[in-house]
Amino acid sequence: MSAQGTPFDQRDGWIWYDGVFVPWADAKLHVLSHGLHYASTVFEGERAYGGQIFKSAEHSERLRLSAEMLDFTIPYSIGEIDAAKKATLEKNGLVDAYVRPVAWRGSEMMGVSAQNNTIHLAIGVWEWPSYFDPEQRLKGLRLDLAEFRRPDPATIPCKAKAAGLYMICTISKHKAERRGFADAMMLDYRGYVAECTGANIFFVKDGVIHTPTPDAFLDGITRRTVIDIARRHGMEVVERHIRPEELSSFSECFVTGTAAEVTPVGAIADWSFIPSGITHQLMDSYSAEVRPKQKAA
Repeated sequence: MSAQGTPFDQRDGWIWYDGVFVPWADAKLHVLSHGLHYASTVFEGERAYGGQIFKSAEHSERLRLSAEMLDFTIPYSIGEIDAAKKATLEKNGLVDAYVRPVAWRGSEMMGVSAQNNTIHLAIGVWEWPSYFDPEQRLKGLRLDLAEFRRPDPATIPCKAKAAGLYMICTISKHKAERRGFADAMMLDYRGYVAECTGANIFFVKDGVIHTPTPDAFLDGITRRTVIDIARRHGMEVVERHIRPEELSSFSECFVTGTAAEVTPVGAIADWSFIPSGITHQLMDSYSAEVRPKQKAA
């Protein structure tokens, strides 16, 4: 459901669907669509701030690359996808919003092989103030340790933002929420710290920021943005493999993502952290980064 409690298939508004706007409730696909049965679906999560979609072209490029990794081509250029997202935002009268483009194989063929199926693209936008509960976010999230691990890159296209790769994320987040946690941290197939179910993770030790090397999970656009911001502010950022037993040596922890933005973490399982200077500075700096810059009069 949306933040307002309305199921997402029953909201008012418009969805951009294969080049035309359709009423929100009419944006449907057939139950025998290949993307539903065989996970031949890719998507992006983006945010608009002040009427501008942050790093829109970078997200559109990743969407097309994700599709290519799943062996299909989205029939729109980067510029056309960017323009469609902007038009969808304007059509729905939104300024600050979440933006969700999704592309999938259609229903002409049903089976593992479906090379001639139509490739569809749809774009939805909606208000989504905070991914996590605001009260939890202020105190620092409590994270569980996920049972499932990010798989070996030899077994999945780990650089694609593909729907099928989120199956274990949903399972892990549901289990964590039932246990009273906000989310779960996942390890990779080797036992190194990887990411959360929908966000990348960072740690701080002696003023240095440490984050896992993204060699088995998605290298998030927000992740790269935060690394760039930190380095511009003179902070040292180290990308490396991190063992879970190291967590006791870190003083701060935070997660990043389009939905999560920069969110402090107070605990992971039995490890505790205190949201402090670096985390708070990056929260403020990221907020300033994503907002459209005011032009001088």
